[in-house]
Amino acid sequence: MSAENEKERISGESPREAASSLLPTANPDAPAPKPESASSGVHASVYVIAWIAMSSAVILFNKYILDPKKLNFQFPIFLTTWHLAFGTLMTQVLARTTTLLDGRKKVKMTGRVYLRAVAPIGVFFSLSLICGNMTYLYLSVAFIQMLKATTPVAVLLVSWAMGLKEPSFKTFFNVSFIVIGVIIASFGEIEFVLIGFLFQIGGVIFEAMRLALVERLLSSSEFKMDPLVSFYYFAPICAIMNGVIALVVEIPRMSLADFDRVGYFTLLANACVAFLLNVCVVMLIGKTSSLVMTLCGVLKDILLVFASIAIYGTVVTSLQFFGYSIALGGLIYFRLGADQIKGYFSDGRRKWAEYGAAKPAQRKIIVAGIVIVTLFILMGGLAPAAGYDGRVVVDKSKEMYNGLVGNSVPAPPTQ
Repeated sequence: MSAENEKERISGESPREAASSLLPTANPDAPAPKPESASSGVHASVYVIAWIAMSSAVILFNKYILDPKKLNFQFPIFLTTWHLAFGTLMTQVLARTTTLLDGRKKVKMTGRVYLRAVAPIGVFFSLSLICGNMTYLYLSVAFIQMLKATTPVAVLLVSWAMGLKEPSFKTFFNVSFIVIGVIIASFGEIEFVLIGFLFQIGGVIFEAMRLALVERLLSSSEFKMDPLVSFYYFAPICAIMNGVIALVVEIPRMSLADFDRVGYFTLLANACVAFLLNVCVVMLIGKTSSLVMTLCGVLKDILLVFASIAIYGTVVTSLQFFGYSIALGGLIYFRLGADQIKGYFSDGRRKWAEYGAAKPAQRKIIVAGIVIVTLFILMGGLAPAAGYDGRVVVDKSKEMYNGLVGNSVPAPPTQ
C-alpha cells in the first residue's frame, strides 16, 4: 500500500450515538473488549517504534521504486494493485491461521451490506492510494509529508459538508494555522510540480471522504472494526478497481524489462512491508494514549523529511522549515486541544522541576545543549543560503568514500 499520513488506515473513529450502523452485528449487547495491559506483553514503546519504522519504510520504499532517478518503475497504479492483491491474500491466510481477524465474526456480511457500506469506502480508499502513489513521480518525500499535514483540515470540511459535525468558527480558526503553514512551505518548495501537487491534494480529499464515510457508516455504539479487519473487507474491491484502471492505463505499456530492472524480490519485499504496516497498526491499538499517537505521528513526519534530505538529497529551504513548523504546531493543537495541552505542560514543568532538584548538573547540560541547537538553527535560518541542500552532503560523502578507497588501492608498479 502507498504512503499515507501515512497512510495508516484507521477504520473506526470514536463511537457516535447516531442512527444504528448499516452493518449488523452478531451480538450488539456484548461488552467491548478491554485493551490489553501494558504489562501483559511487549512494552508499548516497541509497538510505537515498529509502527514508525514500517510507516516510514513504506513511503521511502515506494519513492525508491517509482522515482525516475532510482528504479524508475513508472507504474504507480500497478504497484498499488500489487499491494492490495498481496494484502487480500495475506488477510485470507491470517483469518484462517490466527486470531488477528476474529473481529470480522461480529459482522454478518451480506452482498447488500457490502455494496452499500464497504464498496463506497473502498472506492475512495482506492482513489486515495492511486493519487498518493502518482505523487511520488513528481514530488519529493519531504514536500509530500508537508502537504499531508492538511488531511485533518480536509476531514473536518468534509464532515461539515456531510452533516456529521456542526460547523464551528473556532475550530476553523484552529485548523487555519495548518493551512497557512502548508501554504508557506509550498511557496518555499524549489522543485514545485503542479501535476504532482494536484495529485497529492486529490489524494488528501479522497482520504478525507473515506474517513468521513467510515465515521458515518461504521462508527456506532454497536459496531467497530479495527484497521486489519477493515482492510480484510476493503482490499479485494480496491484490488479489482485498481486492477481495471491499471489494465487500461499502464499494463499495455509494461514489459518484462520493467520488472527485471526493479527485481521480483524487491516487489515482494515492498508488498510485505506495506502489509506489515497494517499489522503494526492493529498491534498498536490500545497500547498508547492519544497524546503519544499524535506526537509519534508528528515525529514520523519530521523523520521522513530529514530522511528525504539524507537519502535523496532533497533541497529543503528555510521558508519550508518555518511553514512546516507552523503546520505541525497547528496539527498538535487541533488534535489535542488547548486544555489537554495545558495539562501536559503543567505535568511537564512539575517533572522538570523534580528532575532539576534531583540532578542539577544534568539539567544545566541539557539547557545549554538546547540553547546551542536553537542558536544554530536561528543562525542557519538567517543565513543568505536558500536552505539545506542534502545533495551537498551526499556529494561530499561520495568524495570522501572515493578518496578512502583510492588511497587504499596500491599504485601499479613502475617500470
